[in-house]
Amino acid sequence: MKNIIITVFTLASFAAQAQGDAISKFFSKYQNDDTFSQVTVSSKMFSLFTNMEMESQEDQEILNAISKLKGLRILAKENARNSRELYKEAMGMIPTKDYEELMSVRDKDQDFKFFIKELSPGKISELVMVMGGNEEFMVMSLFGEIDLKQVSKLGRKMDIEGLQQLEKMKDKKN
Repeated sequence: MKNIIITVFTLASFAAQAQGDAISKFFSKYQNDDTFSQVTVSSKMFSLFTNMEMESQEDQEILNAISKLKGLRILAKENARNSRELYKEAMGMIPTKDYEELMSVRDKDQDFKFFIKELSPGKISELVMVMGGNEEFMVMSLFGEIDLKQVSKLGRKMDIEGLQQLEKMKDKKN
């Protein structure tokens, strides 16, 4: 009986991991590698922002969008001789049946690809960005209830490389 309960809990934990974001396996593989920088922001951190008072309407809109986020994970490596290989590896871990390519950008020696996972049309649950350059690599996962317009504004205000690239999506539509 004890073995059956342990087996059920083990299978349940694997199932929960499989339902995680697109780059969980990639993070798991490299999270303890000291050559990578890692950032993890929890939903609690995002919820703390909701207590702030904003002066402008735009800042309030961004704050409202932030309050709906559940987490942010970034894994980056600078001076990486293997950045192109890391880029290909990360791209290979994104399940194309669940994620749709939103946009790709080539900017000098860097390639950016953005993917989204939609729960229903217009309801984005995850935004994944993979960036590879000659000596730089970064993978980012933003999850929760996502408004791309607000994320783009946030990226501009906080000077977050990569999220600023979402502005180009707006420019291409005009």
